[in-house]
Amino acid sequence: MGKVKSAEIREKFLAYFERQKHTRVKSASLIPVNDPTLYFTNAGMVQFKNVFTGVEPAPAPRATSSQKCMRVSGKHNDLENVGHTKRHHTFFEMLGNFSFGDYFKKEAVCFAWQFLTQEMGLPQERLWVTIYEEDDEAEKLWLNEVGIPHDRILKFGKNENYWSMGETGPCGPCSEIHYDHGERYSCGKPDCRVNCDCDRYMEVWNLVFMQYDRDISGKLKPLPQPSIDTGMGLERLAAVVQGKHSNYESDLFTPLFKVIEKLTQKKYESDEATKISMQVLADHIRAATFLIADGIQPSNEGRGYVLRRIMRRAIRHGRLLGMTQPFFYKLADTVIKEMAPFYPELKEHQKLIDRVIMSEEEKFLETLEKGLDIIEEEANRLRNSKEKILHGDTVFKLYDTYGFPVDLTQIIVEEKGFQVDMAGFEKNMEIQKGRGRQSWKGATPADAASQKVYDDLARDGIQSRFLGHESLKASSRIAALIKNGHIVDQVKVGDTFECLTFETPFYPEGGGQVGDHGWVEGSGGRGDILETRKMGTNVISHTATLKEGILKIGDEVQLVVDQKRRRRIQNHHSATHILHAALRQVLGTHVRQAGSLVEPGRLRFDFSHFEPVDPEELRRIEDLSNEAIRSNHSVTKATLSYEEAMKKGALAFFEEKYGDQVRVVKMGDYSCELCGGSHVEATGEIGLIKIINESSVAAGVRRIEAVVGEDGFQYLRGIDRDHKNLALELKTTPSEIKSRVVGLQEKLRKAETDLLELKKKIAMGGGGGGSGGLSIETIKGISALIQKVEADDVETFRSLSDQALQKVKSGIVVLGCVMDNKVSIIVRVSKDLIKKFHAGKIIQELAPLVGGKGGGRPDMAQAGGQKVDGLEAALKKARGLI
Repeated sequence: MGKVKSAEIREKFLAYFERQKHTRVKSASLIPVNDPTLYFTNAGMVQFKNVFTGVEPAPAPRATSSQKCMRVSGKHNDLENVGHTKRHHTFFEMLGNFSFGDYFKKEAVCFAWQFLTQEMGLPQERLWVTIYEEDDEAEKLWLNEVGIPHDRILKFGKNENYWSMGETGPCGPCSEIHYDHGERYSCGKPDCRVNCDCDRYMEVWNLVFMQYDRDISGKLKPLPQPSIDTGMGLERLAAVVQGKHSNYESDLFTPLFKVIEKLTQKKYESDEATKISMQVLADHIRAATFLIADGIQPSNEGRGYVLRRIMRRAIRHGRLLGMTQPFFYKLADTVIKEMAPFYPELKEHQKLIDRVIMSEEEKFLETLEKGLDIIEEEANRLRNSKEKILHGDTVFKLYDTYGFPVDLTQIIVEEKGFQVDMAGFEKNMEIQKGRGRQSWKGATPADAASQKVYDDLARDGIQSRFLGHESLKASSRIAALIKNGHIVDQVKVGDTFECLTFETPFYPEGGGQVGDHGWVEGSGGRGDILETRKMGTNVISHTATLKEGILKIGDEVQLVVDQKRRRRIQNHHSATHILHAALRQVLGTHVRQAGSLVEPGRLRFDFSHFEPVDPEELRRIEDLSNEAIRSNHSVTKATLSYEEAMKKGALAFFEEKYGDQVRVVKMGDYSCELCGGSHVEATGEIGLIKIINESSVAAGVRRIEAVVGEDGFQYLRGIDRDHKNLALELKTTPSEIKSRVVGLQEKLRKAETDLLELKKKIAMGGGGGGSGGLSIETIKGISALIQKVEADDVETFRSLSDQALQKVKSGIVVLGCVMDNKVSIIVRVSKDLIKKFHAGKIIQELAPLVGGKGGGRPDMAQAGGQKVDGLEAALKKARGLI
């Protein structure tokens, strides 16, 4: 039993159920599809949720899978237990078999028992079964069909043995199989039995019997097709089959411990603290590796924040093991080697996994040292003052300045015997959010003054119906006029004002797209609309300047969007969708939109990526984008329910708040995104995309800037014009510019070298300048060259000292010069004299005379100072010293 490897156990499970006519189903992503209620896939049934609820057809009557799972959020959050117990993990694999209205309880219990006792060889006397206290049917099946003794079947209530998908919907009793590790692991209490908190009994397999549908009143009615959903953790089963008491002793973890021991030079079994830290590292590297492979990157929000917490918790435990340099990323190779045969996506994304982990580790280590110092200082202060709580201001500083997740601060502080002032921390967070809101309102001067007015208008039921996707012209009536933050009855020529109408074709700034420009015209006056903004739900404001006449509240007006400007905007907006798709094709599906700006003359697209995009990748992205344009894909826009849009594969990565109904923009089979912006009818209308820059915005966020259509053509025309003008300046043809420039650069390098040599000659008196020529004198039998020279830069000055020493051969060189009104002195001593003369000591005697300091080696030393008039005295003293 102990020789079976975990990979074999996984395969034996799937193969067994295939023999029982189950269809093997691939593990779903850790990112749940069509389920906004979950951060991560946390059970094998998640990918079949819509099947169990009848929304989707079943892939087969029976299915089996080994599902990647994460339990680090919501009610299933095991993060803080990891490392401290033998059974908790962030990432784990759930083995499962499922029946979608096919078989039910009898087959489920028989399959489970047969697999554990016959396929895996577990001793029957070690197995216990629990059932729901009212499930008499299950009890009879275990007794009569399986033959388990009555005293090994235990009944429990709803907390332990009843499962529900939610407050309403499919539910039913469940039956669990537990493994008894033996009396030596018991807590010793008289009532110790299955479901005790001690480590003697461990749940291995949970069989859920979905047989009821709970309505909103709580009433249960039998499902027309009862189903089966089972789940068994591979980590637990592997430990049991391999004869281990702890999951961490199974071969899913032991290869990682070997690597960790080698990196840290510590033994896993050396002490409990070391064991805990190594278990954290082994668990967390599995989680990080699989999350990154499924497209999640560290960030400060959502799933990315969970990944960051996991990684930083691991790095901190590495620190406890003495690791002060990046090391965590090195563990990913072992995870990939062990797991890639079953999860090939790990190998496919190995490069990405390594770089993301290493990048995050490097960033965190930069701030970890400072943060730990701050915590230690605060802990000492608290001890001295006999306080027990770390102030919220300090916690916030660690979070805001040093990137410490507040839960990490809590862990460290609590380990030192103190508590964290969470209320103070939350107060600081609210102040920061308030500053952010205030900053946003201050972006446009009129915002702060007029926002209250708009809020009042909205409460009065005044709304603007947007018509701009159907038409660029509309007739409407003026609902309100606002000037300097106040409602006015009318505006006159020269006034700058804000105008609300009941209908408008003007697109308000949002989703990265700038607002429309155009004009508003009534029988009494005409104004130019220079800005369009959304000031509340369905409240669209037009900022305008009146050019003619008078406009009044209630006037019938025509609103006309600048068609040419809108076309340029929509070309650039549609291009962002094409670029997004191309980026994901070239760089990987980890790419997520992180922001954008779409305006008439350019686009800016921010996206998640961990390193600069190299020139070849940029060329491929640009080529794919232009190929999509030339393909002239039809661009369709449809309003669907959010759920339906997700089923169609629409991307919804940008930080937008979506309602029940969403707008889906689809470009053939090339791109499909949720978007409320303006777009072309076919991709060919865009004309072309030209990427003009790629840069970094923040850690893990890159930016592409591009121009499209007519703007792209004009950009290329400008480059062509500059190219031709440059050829004229260089007196060559455009095709010969490169070779001409290379030739000129070579000539320039030669001229610079000749100039440097000339400067040396002049400085040494060989070119008619300098200080009258360098000459060697003899002082007490020592050859010496002591002189003031001319040099334009430090490099030339040092080069002169080299030449002077060569000229002296055996002796001492002391040169001084004035550069930029500062004095420099250099002392050189030939190697045969360094036992008698020390350049560093000589320079220390000379430096004060020029108002400076100096030092150096026995053979060479330098000094600098501000006293130009002290140079002659310094050179004179050099002679005296020799």
